[in-house]
Amino acid sequence: MRMRQLGRTGIEVSAYCLGTMMFGPNGNADRDECVRMTHRALDAGINFIDTADVYGYSETEEILGKALKGRRDDVVLATKFNGPMGEGPNRSGSSRRWIMRAVEGSLRRLRTDHLDLYQVHHPDPHTDMEETLSALTDLVRAGKVRAIGTSNLPAADIVEAQWIAQRHGLHRMRTEQPTYSLLNRGVERDVLPVCRRHGMGVLVWSPLAMGLLTGRYRKGAQVDNARMHWVPRHLTDETKLAAVERLLPVAAEAGVSLTHLAMAFAVSHPDVTSAIIGPRTPAQLEDLLAGAGTVLDDAVLDKIDAIVAPGTDLGPLDVGFTPPSVSEPALRRRPRAGRSAA
Repeated sequence: MRMRQLGRTGIEVSAYCLGTMMFGPNGNADRDECVRMTHRALDAGINFIDTADVYGYSETEEILGKALKGRRDDVVLATKFNGPMGEGPNRSGSSRRWIMRAVEGSLRRLRTDHLDLYQVHHPDPHTDMEETLSALTDLVRAGKVRAIGTSNLPAADIVEAQWIAQRHGLHRMRTEQPTYSLLNRGVERDVLPVCRRHGMGVLVWSPLAMGLLTGRYRKGAQVDNARMHWVPRHLTDETKLAAVERLLPVAAEAGVSLTHLAMAFAVSHPDVTSAIIGPRTPAQLEDLLAGAGTVLDDAVLDKIDAIVAPGTDLGPLDVGFTPPSVSEPALRRRPRAGRSAA
């Protein structure tokens, strides 16, 4: 397993990060099997694990707490906060009030006294970044957190967070976790260059485009939704499915599976530190580990560029952050005469 520096933190992490969103009721409900998968990943050389308090409604962190017993010191452990953790107000977001409560819950479930990386899961337009950075700085100074980071943050917000930290003498965000894959390359245009400029580590999520780049979903084929309560829109997106059909022969010519091509592409970008894998079963984990040494040459990368242009998203994923400026009509429409703005 290749190892890389996590930005300028001085922390060394594996090029593959074990993502655990599928551990627990939303994926693999067999806790013991999830523990064994974690041990297998560690034995294969992965030392970087990413989770979140909302995964499995906190059950995923509990599974990891059990899995890391006796092995915690060998792992760079990252989790995230900000998502809703129950009914009622003030049980989510990036306020100091919630951060201080959320971190204690994660530490307890993970059975550890510190987190190596604590990340804001999504942007919070209702909370000043200074409020969030101030609380996270206190956690770093208290020794409960080693480094702090963001996820799904637009480039402009990343720059603003760096500026606020410098202006107010706060700890700065050291990492960003954006989505990045063969089909979603938009972050190449601004997010990745900004992270490079500020010495930030980058761990990318969904390098397999939520399963679309495994080759299981083909143009014109029926989507197998036997284990799904809903069919993700991207699995039936004709533009993306057409790109998959063009990428399959590129993988075949390179002598690798589409899965291995996609993972190797994600970690080939010089600004990407680690790509998050999200296996649900031991077989999926074994397949991902088998391709960990795959390296793509320039000829293959040129063919990929011809199919999906650099800096281009073929379409949004079904999950991710949409800024209020886009999602809320009142923020992009002038009020009518005689009506005050919302």
